Amino acid sequence: MHALDALLWILIICCATMNNPHQLLLASLPNGLRTRMEKAIQQFSIPNGNQDKWNKILEQLPTSKSKHISLHTPTITVGFEEDLDVEEQKLLQNNLQAFHPWRKGPFSFYGIKIDTEWRSDWKWDRLKEHITPLKGRKVLDVGCGSGYHCWRMYGAGASFVLGIDPSLLYWMQFRACKKLVQSCSSNPLPVFYAPIPMDAFPINTQYFNTVFSMGVLYHRRDPFSHLERLKHTLKKGGELVLETLIMDGPLHHCFVPEDRYAQMRNVWCIPSIPTLTLWLKRCGFCNIRTVDINQTSIKEQRKTSWMRFQSLVDFLDPEDINKTTEGYPAPKRAIIIANRP
Repeated sequence: MHALDALLWILIICCATMNNPHQLLLASLPNGLRTRMEKAIQQFSIPNGNQDKWNKILEQLPTSKSKHISLHTPTITVGFEEDLDVEEQKLLQNNLQAFHPWRKGPFSFYGIKIDTEWRSDWKWDRLKEHITPLKGRKVLDVGCGSGYHCWRMYGAGASFVLGIDPSLLYWMQFRACKKLVQSCSSNPLPVFYAPIPMDAFPINTQYFNTVFSMGVLYHRRDPFSHLERLKHTLKKGGELVLETLIMDGPLHHCFVPEDRYAQMRNVWCIPSIPTLTLWLKRCGFCNIRTVDINQTSIKEQRKTSWMRFQSLVDFLDPEDINKTTEGYPAPKRAIIIANRP
């Protein structure tokens, strides 16, 4: 592709995604799924008072300032500091700060380092050697937040990545990242985001080779329904990568907090690993294996200049970091991998 053609293609993509941000996603789906996906997006469309402001910020983001992209390293990186002048750097930093709080990352855009609340790269490091290689696979990331892991999945060779999350702010963070990444690439990138919850996602699609659900299950009132929905997005033989809070305990043990857990209101139940394994079996999964157990540290989840609200250290007992402020065991997470028969 000639340089002029590449620039024209970038401009076409940017205009299309600004006017209809779901156009390229829908065009990439097979007909039956495309119709159902479009209906789901339309039905879940919720107006936001910040929408116009956020769209104007997206329009101000730089395009075609660099050809440097790194999607397979811990920090998702676009461009170098020297690609922008001082005023352009300042404008970009202010615009990206307008999408505060940034929770999943890290990112680096033209030398501006977005130090997110979560070191999401640590989670990726814990799971990447255990999953089926993503090369050529269609991937769904449920509860994707800013889309950080979507980019890591694409960087690992996935042929198509779709992230879903109902947060419009996180969707804007993803759109900002995609505009910056896409402007440095001469080819359209098959990495997409739909601002919908799993409950609104078309059922029984059987479209994806790998489905990730990370940090979602304990927020669901009905965990069985969530697991069933995840199964039905997978092709036969497809792989589920489930990352969630767990509690130490025997089979049938499931912790239900009285009110909040680590100051979170929407934690409904946290199973033991044997219990979660049973849940997966009851939902029809096979080849179930636990590949990682990790107690979340205050170095992995913390307050930064890009997430200035309270974080994990504020939710733990100041005299015993192995307990929450409510007196419960501190957050411990497991990664479990399973397959659809």
